[in-house]
Amino acid sequence: MEPMRRSLTRRGTVGPLPVLVAAAVLAAAPACSSPESSDAAQEAAEVLEAEEANAPEGERVATVLADEIEVRSEPGGGEVVHTLASPNDLGADRAFLVREVRGDWLEVFLPVRPNGSTGWIDADDVEITVTAYRVVVDMAEFSFTVTEGGEEVLTGPVGIGTGETPTPPGEYYFTELLRPSDPGGEYGAYAFGLSGFSDTLESFAGGPGQLGVHGTNDESGLGGEVSHGCVRVSNDDIVWMAERLPVGTPVEITE
Repeated sequence: MEPMRRSLTRRGTVGPLPVLVAAAVLAAAPACSSPESSDAAQEAAEVLEAEEANAPEGERVATVLADEIEVRSEPGGGEVVHTLASPNDLGADRAFLVREVRGDWLEVFLPVRPNGSTGWIDADDVEITVTAYRVVVDMAEFSFTVTEGGEEVLTGPVGIGTGETPTPPGEYYFTELLRPSDPGGEYGAYAFGLSGFSDTLESFAGGPGQLGVHGTNDESGLGGEVSHGCVRVSNDDIVWMAERLPVGTPVEITE
């Protein structure tokens, strides 16, 4: 039964989690300079360009450093549209998938309704890491693929939402990794929370209708429409993911 049920999860980090690759320091040259400083500005810009060229390939993940973070409508002083706590409601450090870097500001995907929402956060308020992993769920083929640096490293069957409670396509990311209290239960050995929500369920089993990718105790449902919107994979596959994929890993769900 899905979406994510809060009563079946435990607060805290589930290990072992993978070590994230350290990202290059975010920086930007001054917007303007005097004639005397033009050479220094040019040199700084060249250094930044070299750092970006040598940065690890992959997607940036921003993990909040304080107990909350302000999300703004625009970079550099837009309206505060959200104030999000860290840890989140499920006990995981608040993290975002970065969409764009603009100077000292980051546009990030938000784990809020409507799905696909973005906002801007101050880079000084987060730690930046990089993941080379990406998950693509192809609902038409009832399959998933995990890539690392563009190379396929794992594929397998999935169960998706039914016609009444479909899995919404879109660009998401893992927001937390949880271990159900009963690893032999309906959520399997592990469950990743997703940054998206059901389009048809405003709430479910005490939660807000959050989507997830999780294992299952009934693998006969893989390859079909069986869930309330979450993506089900085999227990072997979810254990493989839990041992390697960090929070912040991008997840693309296609029709």
